[in-house]
Amino acid sequence: MSTHDSDEIVIPDAKRGNWVDRWLPVALRPYAQLARWDRPIGWWLLLLPCWWSLALASGAAGQSTPSSWYYALLFFVGAVAMRGAGCTYNDIVDRDIDAAVARTRTRPIPSGRVSRSAAAAFLVLQALIGLAVLLQFDRFSIVLGFCSLVPVAIYPFMKRITHFPQIVLGLSFSWGALMGWSVVFGRLDPPAFLVYAAAILWTFAYDTIYAHQDREDDALIDLGSTARYFERSTPKLLTVCYGAAVLLIGLAFYLADAKIVAFVGLAGFARQLAWQVEKFDADDGALCLRLFRSNRDAGLILTAGLIIDGLLKGL
Repeated sequence: MSTHDSDEIVIPDAKRGNWVDRWLPVALRPYAQLARWDRPIGWWLLLLPCWWSLALASGAAGQSTPSSWYYALLFFVGAVAMRGAGCTYNDIVDRDIDAAVARTRTRPIPSGRVSRSAAAAFLVLQALIGLAVLLQFDRFSIVLGFCSLVPVAIYPFMKRITHFPQIVLGLSFSWGALMGWSVVFGRLDPPAFLVYAAAILWTFAYDTIYAHQDREDDALIDLGSTARYFERSTPKLLTVCYGAAVLLIGLAFYLADAKIVAFVGLAGFARQLAWQVEKFDADDGALCLRLFRSNRDAGLILTAGLIIDGLLKGL
């Protein structure tokens, strides 16, 4: 493929004129796209449960929130690296499927811009960065982090055998809700499990919104997804999942002795999720992508409430 051809590649769910297209050399762009650096929403959604849990645990421990800004930074680096590694792995496994779906056929591997062996080497590099981050934590958290590789490894295969691959995605993408608590206490307690369960429901719902972009293509090649399974009942599913997530987080806050500002943040989080349900249209792919991306804002509202609540506790 020529340099000109590479420049003409359009990634449907990446914003036009993103920093990858503007600043990276042409030879590096396919790898950046493989890791989804041009679509930061993925690492945001992986990172946010880490920060929720870290901030909540810090407050429960009576420390300034978060207990260590260094840990918050490590989670950021780890989220970017491991999200990139997970996407690279997913694209290697799904290369034939991606070639058959309109939204994904321009990805680096099915479009021929990155070979399978080069993608595998890039996967190892990103995984090593993630490992370097993980080794900064205590032994319990290191073992816990390694356990997250199980749902990550099986996720790409779930769409071939079930209509509910989003459950496995939730198990892996929400793992940070356990890690944030673990690095503060060196163990897991009920609030961590509650936030983890809430994050799984949140992920299940927002990825169902995302999956509506591929509903017709998935049906043509007989791939399972909650978007196909629920179709017009999706607003009911979103209401149940988002509502249960808010209730579980509220219970976690209560058990961790969070104060009023954290609950104000939770109310803002709930309102943003309700807005998604109100606006949802299964037939509008652009809107589905917009609603999916808005979960970063919902998660940041919750994070801000927890951080401010923790800082006020330290006064």
